[in-house]
Amino acid sequence: MNRFARWLVKHRVVVVIVCLALMIPSVFGMMSTKVKYDLLYYLPEDLDTIKGQNILTEDFGKGAFSLCVTEGLSEVAQADLEEAVRNVPHVESVIGYASILKGSLPVEILPDNLREMFQKDDARLMAVFFDETSSAEGTMEAIQQIRQIAGKKCFVAGLSAVVTDTKQLVEEQEGIYVAIAVALSCVVLMLTMDSFLLPFIFLLCIGVSIVWNMGSNYFLGEISYITKAVAAVLQLAVTLDYSIFLWHSYKENKAVIADREEAMAKAIQLTFSSVLGSSLTTVAGFIALCAMSFTLGRDLGIVMSKGVILGVLATVTLLPCVILMMDKAIEKTSHKPLLPSMAGISKFVVKNYKVLFVVLLLICIPAFYGYSNVGVYYDMSAALPEELESTQANHKLADTFDVSTTHLVLVDADVSQKAVCDMTDEMSEVDGVQQVLSLDSLLSAGIPESILPNDVVELLKSDRYQLMLINSEYVVSSDAVNAQIEALNAILKKYDEGGMLIGEAPCTKDLISCTDNDFKVVNIISIAAIFVIIALVLRSLSLPVLLVALIEAAIAANLCIPYFTNTTLPFVAPILISTIQLGSTVDYAILMTTKYLQNRRSGQGRKEAVGAAVASSAQSILVSGLSFFAATFGVGLYSNVDIISSMCSLMARGALCSVVVVLFLLPAVLLMLDKVIVHSTLNMKSARNVK
Repeated sequence: MNRFARWLVKHRVVVVIVCLALMIPSVFGMMSTKVKYDLLYYLPEDLDTIKGQNILTEDFGKGAFSLCVTEGLSEVAQADLEEAVRNVPHVESVIGYASILKGSLPVEILPDNLREMFQKDDARLMAVFFDETSSAEGTMEAIQQIRQIAGKKCFVAGLSAVVTDTKQLVEEQEGIYVAIAVALSCVVLMLTMDSFLLPFIFLLCIGVSIVWNMGSNYFLGEISYITKAVAAVLQLAVTLDYSIFLWHSYKENKAVIADREEAMAKAIQLTFSSVLGSSLTTVAGFIALCAMSFTLGRDLGIVMSKGVILGVLATVTLLPCVILMMDKAIEKTSHKPLLPSMAGISKFVVKNYKVLFVVLLLICIPAFYGYSNVGVYYDMSAALPEELESTQANHKLADTFDVSTTHLVLVDADVSQKAVCDMTDEMSEVDGVQQVLSLDSLLSAGIPESILPNDVVELLKSDRYQLMLINSEYVVSSDAVNAQIEALNAILKKYDEGGMLIGEAPCTKDLISCTDNDFKVVNIISIAAIFVIIALVLRSLSLPVLLVALIEAAIAANLCIPYFTNTTLPFVAPILISTIQLGSTVDYAILMTTKYLQNRRSGQGRKEAVGAAVASSAQSILVSGLSFFAATFGVGLYSNVDIISSMCSLMARGALCSVVVVLFLLPAVLLMLDKVIVHSTLNMKSARNVK
């Protein structure tokens, strides 16, 4: 490493040119990476709901659908609109009462329940099927065109419309997220660092590593919109520490080594060895997300693991070269850091450690209770602002037709017409079911197949399957709709063992089951991985237990607040935040504990060792925590996409919770359990003899 570091600083201009040149393919890769906006896309492929969706695409040529509500249109205008929508690229088929009858029969011939399915007063309903999935570019472009064709008299509801609005909203705000994170991080660094120029150098080098990371996502094929929206902010938050460490190391070496290049080479060596251990816990936390069966976790885990590794790489290659090139300018813009002395914290915690230990025990009870019972929601439309077109359309659909979601049923084409009609009747009686539509129910109502348009027949029947539509008044992810799905599945299996119930609500029900299990699996893996890393780094059996338990207490304190404030979180937030906070902030505890162990091995008593450890590490921990807070807090405050806002707000608060726990409660634990620690940690023989 020494030889590499010396080569690096000697050829610093070449290194900077190469690093900046790598941004060119990275930018093209970033622009070419596809983005998925439908979270249900990340469900496991082996679920019946996903298999059914694939069959719908293969047999019927349909990947997504929307329900459109029109108001104030005559029958002729409604028919013209349905025809115009049918001609929109990527619209596979349209079904409404105008489509069914094509003007060949009066509306009155339809049975009452079927007519009410498509008409209420002057409002009419049509179902639009697309030939691609909900988050495909073609589907989203088709939604936009339908809105333009129909104007304000048409409300396009459903998952496809929600995905379209999500894309537009997130794309509008992504640049602002990064700008806010950079601006607030810059403010914190200006106050805590000793040069006005340094923050810009730090952020520039981290920005380069972020572009590298986002560009390399091209090789993944696609990423989720959540990953794209928070990855840059999160990478900035978790890797900023490494830049600060390099600068402090360079300053310390420059004070004793006259040659600047030699001092920087030494700083690179020290930074790499220290940051390598620190980054391992962060990477372990993100890799644990890859164990989720709901593959959004793998998506975010891979991208952020890359981000941390590339952040370390930029810190030990690009940053030292830029600092050396700008060294004189940095000196000219130097100033005294505005952080107050941390000596007061050290004295306070040593003096009151018994009280603080009791406070820790008392806090744990409500914290872990709230953490275990925090409410979550799974309906992604609830994460969007009320003024969006899709949100208003969903309200219009529910208010006018009493329909909140639509299920699709795939029935074997060989099931008899009588059986399908009997099944339709039974399903119609299930609580919350408004209407059931199938080809056989149309034929049994006295409408001959010969009079139905071919596109309606093809819509509802293929060589292998018949398609049924079920309108439900219950909202997605509610207990009521989940019970309804179970009842409908029981009826379906009675008539067709291989039948499948698909759609947004059944997929969301599977999502609930997947993520409940994922939460447990990811927690176990992340805790176990970080436990092993701490045990190897600190060479102790007791300290991994204590440090992980303390950060878990900080996580519980963070996630219990929504419970006590009666705030419901998006379902992915608790899973992701608990892992991210553990992996990213356990470093604070490792830093202080390392200094405590060094002090004890040097012959200091427990109080002296803990006091000195707090005094020497408090500023670094505070700067790190404040930087993490600054990079995420502003985004959480600004974003009106609740899933992004909630995650960033939780990360910001989690950083502060971890700082408080490490600065005030960890010293109390170290003092109370000093004997246990020194007897269960290697190379502590000298400490055991100190009274």
